[in-house]
Amino acid sequence: MSGGDDVTSSGQTDRRRAGDDAQVIVVGAGPAGATMAAYLARAGVDVLMLEKSTFPREKVCGDGLTPRGVKQLIDLGIDTSEEAGWLHNKGLRVLGGGVTMELDWPQLATFPPYGVVRPRQDFDQLLADHAVRAGARMLQNTTVTGAVVEDRTGRVTGVRAKTGPERTQVAYRAPLVIACDGVSARLALSVGIDKRDDRPMGVAVRRYYRSPRTNDDYLESHLELWDRSDPGEPRLLPGYGWLFPVGDGTVNAGLGILSTSKAYGRTDYRALMKTWLAGTPEEWGFREENAVGKIQGAALPMGFNRTPHYQAGLLLVGDAGGMVNPFNGEGIAYAMESAKLAADCVIHALARPTAASREQALRHYPVAVRQALGGYYRMGGIFSKLIGNPLVMRVATRYGMPIEPLMRRFVLKLLAGLYDPKDGDVMDRLITTATRLTPSA
Repeated sequence: MSGGDDVTSSGQTDRRRAGDDAQVIVVGAGPAGATMAAYLARAGVDVLMLEKSTFPREKVCGDGLTPRGVKQLIDLGIDTSEEAGWLHNKGLRVLGGGVTMELDWPQLATFPPYGVVRPRQDFDQLLADHAVRAGARMLQNTTVTGAVVEDRTGRVTGVRAKTGPERTQVAYRAPLVIACDGVSARLALSVGIDKRDDRPMGVAVRRYYRSPRTNDDYLESHLELWDRSDPGEPRLLPGYGWLFPVGDGTVNAGLGILSTSKAYGRTDYRALMKTWLAGTPEEWGFREENAVGKIQGAALPMGFNRTPHYQAGLLLVGDAGGMVNPFNGEGIAYAMESAKLAADCVIHALARPTAASREQALRHYPVAVRQALGGYYRMGGIFSKLIGNPLVMRVATRYGMPIEPLMRRFVLKLLAGLYDPKDGDVMDRLITTATRLTPSA
């Protein structure tokens, strides 16, 4: 990050070296990358965003955002109104232990009182286009294969990539590189940052179905997933099934399983989903003849399962840094939230006059995400281990679900990360205190 200093039209100091392609390279144009690029571009930083696919493109996801995700969209300046194409929902319908309960999103100062659904095929392009309008440059069909590391200093000074229809091998250089390349984490792996085995992982599968439930006012979560592959010994799995209305005539149906179960990696998840959906009422439409596309799956990196989040010119953001919530498998909100924190550190670093001072600002990023989410994620890790025990899962579902005040005032807030840390009610204060007392290492 040394070299000649010029000042851009916005007043942002440009510290790139001769031959650099940008001040900052962002790898990946999903929610983390597009959010990062938008905030940097607004601050006058010259950002080059590299996306391996070509928009529009699909992603395996539930397509639903809780109010925590909606807040990030609003902060970014995205119109989240229904007129702008977002399907709003009132809350979460939970089924388990023979109980069905509709839990409205809590009324909070920190988060809006509604969630939204929008297919990732449309959602990701909307965010990427937003970043481009803010001033970011984007190259599509460009697959980053690894980091360029300076021999003398060990710093990441760019990336290697294959681009275009001919898959031409190229290198792009910049003083800072932001890894928003998802669960594959190719950049992190290329510099020796491996996955942590002491943190939970998840796997999710989903499929779209034509269904009359396409305009439901609630996201729906089924807490009892039974593996009946062995008829003599059905197993209750740690995870949940979801039915998220999309509003276009279809419903996104899927399920997620945690690595804390003995069944993780040993279960045919696609068969499990078909078995689960076969048990739903036929009039809902979740049958093979109403299916749209294939069942697709993806891994969910949870609870900061890849660290350090900053190392020698490389920042890990979103799924690349294991930012998925261990409580509920939500990733988009936390990808955008970590991108906002990272962008703030990068903007301040680029404004500083010395290399030592810039490095100090960059090293604050892992501190910032740890302060924001570390204790909460560690609690989520403990939760995931507990429900990995079928007995604990069965007791929690059978005896916890019927207690509506507990579910409405505490469990929903905890699992969805929806609480006011400063001016909330007694349950908010309880969750806030617990996250502060829980070690975040």
